[in-house]
Amino acid sequence: MPAILNKEMNNEEQSRSFESSLEALEQIVRELESGDLPLEKSLELFEDGIRLSRQCQERLNQAERRIEVLLRDNQGRPVVSAFEEPRTMSENSSTGNDENNF
Repeated sequence: MPAILNKEMNNEEQSRSFESSLEALEQIVRELESGDLPLEKSLELFEDGIRLSRQCQERLNQAERRIEVLLRDNQGRPVVSAFEEPRTMSENSSTGNDENNF
């Protein structure tokens, strides 16, 4: 691939949102799973898929780091708390909480 086209593709890929990158990756998976592609096209799509997968993973890592920074206490230590599962309707009704029951 010519260097100019490769640079244009890299700029386009970097400007994509996480969601659009993930959508493109899902499309590549569907095409590869169909099994109707020639070998060269399959390899090209596989390379694109790996690149998109790495970009998505890096964006997730960046988001995780941003969240960790936001969740620090005033001494800069990470604040860790147990994850609480959302309550289900049956749990709400068993505690006498009738506000969501019809």
